[in-house]
Amino acid sequence: MPIPASPVSKSTHPKPAARAKGRRPTPLRGLGICALALLGLASAGLAQAADTKAKKPTMQQVLESSKPADWRALDPASTLYMELPGGRVVIELATQFAPLHAANIRTLVKQKYFDGLAILRVQDNFVTQWGDPDADDATKARSFGAASKSLAAEFSRPAQGLAFTRLPDGDVYAPEVGFSDGFPAARDPKTGQAWLAHCYGMVGAGRGNEAESGSGAELYVVIGHAPRQLDRNIATVGRVVRGMELLAALPRGSGPAGFYEKREQMLPIRSVRLAADVAAAERSDLEILRTDTPTFTALVESRRNRSDDWYLAPAGKIDLCNVPLPVREKKR
Repeated sequence: MPIPASPVSKSTHPKPAARAKGRRPTPLRGLGICALALLGLASAGLAQAADTKAKKPTMQQVLESSKPADWRALDPASTLYMELPGGRVVIELATQFAPLHAANIRTLVKQKYFDGLAILRVQDNFVTQWGDPDADDATKARSFGAASKSLAAEFSRPAQGLAFTRLPDGDVYAPEVGFSDGFPAARDPKTGQAWLAHCYGMVGAGRGNEAESGSGAELYVVIGHAPRQLDRNIATVGRVVRGMELLAALPRGSGPAGFYEKREQMLPIRSVRLAADVAAAERSDLEILRTDTPTFTALVESRRNRSDDWYLAPAGKIDLCNVPLPVREKKR
């Protein structure tokens, strides 16, 4: 609430000095008053200019000033549509980091492996997982067909030749973090390796205790605080670019690790398709902000030092998993 101006009593208000007889106002006094007024206006103008200069653009302003070249379309050959009763989940595969898993997932999808399977697990502040409810029963488990049942561990890859937009702040889990081809990633200059980070919305391939036991037939998505301890321990194969609310808002499983205990609790998967195999008119026409542009650098800075009116103390730093990756309907 604004503080009202303090009232001034008439009895204490200073009285104007009596004008001396026969004396006229000195012209210099009038000039002095004008000079002071001009000086005050100039100071106010400088202060306003400094304030405007100090106030950096918000993320919304950065996006509004972006150019068409700052955005990229999703590759239909590397985009999955998972149809749930509540709607469509769009997943972009990380082909540069997990090419074997991406290829195997494409094979499974083309064989309609996931159609009719289910969400098996929803663990609060951790992951939502889906796959074959009968995977452990050899007599009922769905056939893999031409797909492989196990793959080489794709936990990291050589950093050489990989585009990388490094963030300016440090990280607890890696020597360097940033973004590669739109995915949150980390790298170690000493070992020459790079890997994807387990941020919110990232998709991984479930596995057993053996490093090479994953196939992409059982997938999960991070729905809670980033479990970065999983980095380099499991193949991260992509990320959800639209539809996270359909996976993050599901009822939590009551069994150990959030698994559903009854079949009727499991949400059915209607179908999973490659965008390339879906008619153009039925595709989700989305584009993603490129992470190798000055616009993205400005976006990161707008989140490191928030200039929104509500913020009083800018953080001056930002965590990898707190950098948003804007997605929008493609402009025609």
